[in-house]
Amino acid sequence: MTRCAVYFVASPLQYLAARQIAARHEADARQVLVWYKPGVGPVVVASDWDAAAYMPWPRIEPLPGAFGAHRRLLANLREVAALVGRCDELHLHSAVFDTEAINYFLHALPRLCGARTMHARILPDGVISMRRYPLSGGKRLLQHLRRLRGLIAPQLRYRTFSGDRIGSDAPFCDRIYVLPGLPHEYPADKVVVLDPLVGRATSDEAAPRRALVVGQPVVGAGLMSAADGERLATAIHAWLQRQGFDAVDYRPHPKDPHREMFHPDYALLATDRTIEEWMQSHRYAAVVGARSTALLFARQIYGPETVVVGFGWERIQFKSTDERKTMTKAFLELGVRLEPLEGTA
Repeated sequence: MTRCAVYFVASPLQYLAARQIAARHEADARQVLVWYKPGVGPVVVASDWDAAAYMPWPRIEPLPGAFGAHRRLLANLREVAALVGRCDELHLHSAVFDTEAINYFLHALPRLCGARTMHARILPDGVISMRRYPLSGGKRLLQHLRRLRGLIAPQLRYRTFSGDRIGSDAPFCDRIYVLPGLPHEYPADKVVVLDPLVGRATSDEAAPRRALVVGQPVVGAGLMSAADGERLATAIHAWLQRQGFDAVDYRPHPKDPHREMFHPDYALLATDRTIEEWMQSHRYAAVVGARSTALLFARQIYGPETVVVGFGWERIQFKSTDERKTMTKAFLELGVRLEPLEGTA
C-alpha cells in the first residue's frame, strides 16, 4: 500500500514538528510539505522532502479577476494533488482544520489522488496548543455556509465538525501531536508526545555575556495596546542595560515587520535558520521576550546558567482567565521567569 503524508505548515515551529514526524512517525510514507505563510519559506530545506511548495492563502492571495479566492482554492487543490501523486492512503497534517484553506483538502485530496483512506493529524502550535478552543454557534453556522461552495464546485465540500475548532474532536482526526513538557486538554487516546524538537546547546564557544531578545508582534497580534507595547520594549532594554551584557542580539519574528521590541543597541540577526536551531548552536547568558514559545525552547536548550525571562504578562491580553492561568503555570513550571513591566531588576 502506498502512503503519503502531507504537512500544511504556517510557522517555523510547525516546520520543525513536521520534520520530526516525517522522520520518526511517517518514515515509510512519501513526504510532501506545503507551507502557506511566506515567512516559513526561508527555513525550508527542499531536499529533505519528496516534494515541497508554497501554497498561497486564497483570501490573501486570490487569483486575478472575478471569484479569485474561489479559483485559488481550486488551483491549490490541483497543485497539491500533483505534488502528492497517486496513493492508497493519505495522512493530512495541520495545526487547525476549521479554516477553509485547509479543510477542503479533507474531501477533495483523497479523490484527486485515488486514496482509499484518509486520516487527519494535528501539528503542535506552541502555547496555542495548551488549550481547547470550542467552536461558537457562529463558527458552526459559518462551517455550513462554506458547504455552499460545493453547489458550484463539487470538489469544494467542507467537512463540518463540532467541539474544538482545530479538529481534535472530529471523527476524521486520529492523532494529535503535542510538544514535550507542555500541558494540553486533548483526548488522551489521540495524543502522541513528540521528542524535543531541538537538543541541548552544542556550542562550546567561550561566549561573552551576550543576550538574545526574541521578537514578537504583541501589538500587531492584539496581545497588547500600542502604549503597553512601547513600555514592553523600554522595560526589556532597561533590564538588559542593568544586567550589564556585553552585547544583545535581536531575532525578529516573521510576522512582525515593525520589529516592535527592537532597539538600536541590539544587533539584528539575519539568518534563515529557525530560532530554535539558532539557539542550539549559539550560547546566551539570557534569552528574553514576552510570550513566545521560543522562551520555552530556550529553557529546554540551555542549562540553569542561562536566564530566560518573559516580560509584561500583567499587560498581555488573554482569551480568558483560564488561559492566563494555564499558560502562566506552564511557563513557570518549565523555568521561565515572568517579570512585570515595572519594578524589574
